[in-house]
Amino acid sequence: MRMTSLLLALTVSGVALAQSPAPVISVANAQDSLEGRVDRMERMLEARGEQQARMGQQLSNLQREVSELRGITEEHSHQLEQVLERQRDLYQEIERRVSEVRNGAGASASGTSSSVAVPTRDDMAAVNYSDNLSENEAYDRAIAMVLEERRYDDAIPEFRAFIESYPNSSYLGNAHYWLGQLLYSRNEYSDAQQHFSEVVDNYPDSNKRADCMLKLGIIAQNQDDNSTAERRYQQVINEYPDSTEAGMARSRLNNL
Repeated sequence: MRMTSLLLALTVSGVALAQSPAPVISVANAQDSLEGRVDRMERMLEARGEQQARMGQQLSNLQREVSELRGITEEHSHQLEQVLERQRDLYQEIERRVSEVRNGAGASASGTSSSVAVPTRDDMAAVNYSDNLSENEAYDRAIAMVLEERRYDDAIPEFRAFIESYPNSSYLGNAHYWLGQLLYSRNEYSDAQQHFSEVVDNYPDSNKRADCMLKLGIIAQNQDDNSTAERRYQQVINEYPDSTEAGMARSRLNNL
C-alpha cells in the first residue's frame, strides 16, 4: 500500500513538471535591448556629425576672417606706400618751386629777362615743364590741392578742367592719374576706371602705370568681374615683376 502511494506521488509530480513551461529568455526583452543600443549608437553618431559640422563651419569662418584680415593688411600697406609717395612728391614739388624762385632771382640779378625755369619735375611721372604759364599755373593749383592743402574734393573739378582745357599738355598723364586716384578714393569706380585706363593705354612711360593696372584689377574684383581682375593682376606681374604692385597683384590673385 505504501509503495503504491509513493509511485502515485512520483507519477503526479512528473506530470506536473511536464506541464510547467520551461524557463526561456524573453525575445521581446532581447529585441528591446538591441534597439536601445542601436538608438544610442545613432544618437552618438548624430552628435558627432553635428560637432564635426560645427568645427567645419568654425574653420571656414576662421579662414574667411584670415583672408579678410590679409586683404585689409595689404590695402593698408598700399595706402601707407601711397602716403609716403605723396610726401616724396610734396618734397619734390617744393624743391621745384624753390629752384624756380632761385632761377628767377638769378636771371633778374644778371639783368636778363626772366623766363620760366625748367627744373626736373617728377610729381607722378617725368614730364617737361610747359612754356604756357596758364597751363603751369592750372596744373600747379590742382596738384597743390592734393599734396599740400588736402582739398581732395575741390581738386576733382580742377583736374577735370585742366584735362579739358589742355588736351595736349605734357602733364596730361599725371592729371588723369590724380583724377583717377581721387575718384577711386570716393568709390566712384566707373569714372576712376576711365582715367586709370587712359594712363595704362596711352602713357607707357608713366611711373604710375603699374599702380593704374593694379587699381583696374581691384575695381574689376569689386564689381565681381574676376576674369578681368585676373587679367589685370597678371598684366602687372608680367610687365612690372619686381614692383610693389606686382607683389600685391600676386596676393590678390591667390585670393580670387
